[in-house]
Amino acid sequence: MKEQDLVRIKEAYDFAEQAHHGQVRKSGEPYILHPVTVADILVDMGMDVLSIIAALLHDVVEDTTVDLQTVRAKFGETCAMLVDGLTKLEKIRFQSKEEQQNENYRKMFVAMAQDIRVILIKLADRLHNMRTLKFQSEESQRRIAYETLEIFCPIAHRLGISAIKWEMEDIALRYLNPQQYYRIANLMKKKRAEREQFIDDVISRIREKLEEMGIEGDISGRPKHLYSIYKKMTARNKQFNEIYDLLAIRIIVENIKDCYATLGIIHTLWKPMPGRFKDYVAMPKANMYQSLHTTVIGPNGEPTEVQIRTWEMHRTSEYGIAAHWAYKEGMIVPDGNFEDKMSWFREILELQQETRDAAEFMESLKMDFFADLVFVFTPSGEVIELPAGSVPLDFAYRIHTEVGNRTIGAKVNGRIVPLDHKLKTGDIVEILTSKHSYGPSQDWVKIAQSSHARSKIRQWFKKEKREENVAKGREMLERELKRLGLEPSAWMVDDKLQEAAAKYTFNDIEDMMSAIGFGGITAAQICTKMTEKMRKEAEEANQIELTGEMKEIKASAPSKKSRPNHGVTVKGVDNLLVRFARCCNPVPGDAIVGYITRGRGVSVHRMDCTNIPFGEDGEEADRVIEVEWEDSVEANYSVDIEITGHDRRGLLNEVLQAVSESKTNISAVTGRSVKNKMALIHMTVLIRNIDHLSSVVEKIKRVQDIYSVQRIMQ
Repeated sequence: MKEQDLVRIKEAYDFAEQAHHGQVRKSGEPYILHPVTVADILVDMGMDVLSIIAALLHDVVEDTTVDLQTVRAKFGETCAMLVDGLTKLEKIRFQSKEEQQNENYRKMFVAMAQDIRVILIKLADRLHNMRTLKFQSEESQRRIAYETLEIFCPIAHRLGISAIKWEMEDIALRYLNPQQYYRIANLMKKKRAEREQFIDDVISRIREKLEEMGIEGDISGRPKHLYSIYKKMTARNKQFNEIYDLLAIRIIVENIKDCYATLGIIHTLWKPMPGRFKDYVAMPKANMYQSLHTTVIGPNGEPTEVQIRTWEMHRTSEYGIAAHWAYKEGMIVPDGNFEDKMSWFREILELQQETRDAAEFMESLKMDFFADLVFVFTPSGEVIELPAGSVPLDFAYRIHTEVGNRTIGAKVNGRIVPLDHKLKTGDIVEILTSKHSYGPSQDWVKIAQSSHARSKIRQWFKKEKREENVAKGREMLERELKRLGLEPSAWMVDDKLQEAAAKYTFNDIEDMMSAIGFGGITAAQICTKMTEKMRKEAEEANQIELTGEMKEIKASAPSKKSRPNHGVTVKGVDNLLVRFARCCNPVPGDAIVGYITRGRGVSVHRMDCTNIPFGEDGEEADRVIEVEWEDSVEANYSVDIEITGHDRRGLLNEVLQAVSESKTNISAVTGRSVKNKMALIHMTVLIRNIDHLSSVVEKIKRVQDIYSVQRIMQ
């Protein structure tokens, strides 16, 4: 590293240390140790100077008083862009935590598609956070571990960074399923001496043969990662003693010729197991991983996995994308045909431009980029990567949009198949097209399995049926205005429509109408924007009257307490209608606050509810009123809870049994399987007070394989 680079890094460190001065992490350590460790991880990955500087500064905008303009002025535009891509959207108001999280991810992925270094720094940041997870609360540990398995481990896998992926997966397993983690770790430990002796024997025999052939190679035994063993046990429903390939022999040689020569030696020494040879050298994985894999019947009849690769391949397997990119003056320069291999980055950028909703964007991302993959061939032998479960339509649109639009049929392995035929790895797919095709059918949106194909199909209908969609959109908007009791002729005028179109970043009114017509946005959303100003003016007009109403209510305070209403007393006021806010469902024991609504009495919220409309600068403070729980409340209150756990047979029944044992009624329950063998259960229970709720939560937490139980707001 050049001396001037070291000076720049030292400058960034001094700036970050000063910005974080006095801050400590939950571990009690000075905060500056976190960005320093993140930078150190990037140094091990061989990253450039600008990445290291951005790593040192990655939390200053989010967690200190330093703003982005200061970072830009001091360290340059590119560094500011990297830091901005890593900064969460904490200061923007969202309707829910989930919406905020989805927007955070969306921002990160967009920045990542523009500069890959954003996600590499983020992965290093997440890795260090996982290493220090023991200092978090139990609930936070499970939430962060689950989020890591759901989002960050698949990213590391797609980028080929196994060194980070494996460590994060093992740590996540430790907090999500500690029972299985420590069980597997102990069983591995018991077999260590026996395993080491076996490995030594195998390595000595291979080394002897390589020396005879004049091949130089580094040979080592690598135990399987705990999460890898855990996945095999759960996916195949096997016990630990039924998993044979607990370790692999890794041989690193100088060149590709030596790789295949070494493979021949291995197959001469021991008999290969049928169907267990994989040539990722001739046909690399989508994340650029290259290696020869074979499983042989080794000494004592034990199956033994052997991996053979060159030093260059080994570096790629450890650091993936970071091993392939060169950096010059802040510009990313791909080597060889690398850009083609990373084409999915461009697709992420296209996806976010086509998808307005953050939740939909994340769902599409998980479906297309984080899902399991199948690899199929074109008739000319080109490999096409698709999400598992893809059909010929997904293949056609991945080849080219026009090929997809003109599709009239498909052949798989030489046989004509329907367009909803599920593709398998190794299939040779040929798309039949016609210039006289009428284009996609509306049913294709349901048949296609990838969001990429569905997006292209919707685009076709948007473009080809623009006039029809514009007319349909106008009709839908008029209908929505009438439903709201508004006169369409007064609202469907150019100035009001243009203002709404601008707020949603449409080019013109016709674009907005077309979007309503094909379902890109709802008429209700447009009406909300159009009437925003009118509603604000109405509120301001009513403010004087409302203020007088507040004074009258508060002045009418009698000396005795008012009659109980749903177990809540409005301090100093009798006979007011009281209702509980559905967004937070308060129960006796919660800190609560009242909010006087127009015409619907007092709405009671939890004190920590994000939906309490206090307004900016206390402009609506007159509407807030003190409320308190009655001393003895005998009613039941609805509470929504979310339960996450390991998806296994009988889990829901055990949860329901636990709730039943606590003598608690359930008014609603839903459950579904999510990624990584996780189960998500939403339950509405009838609770007497906060102590009752705590006892129910504790009962559920005692159920085996439950990771977290949390109260949620709607």
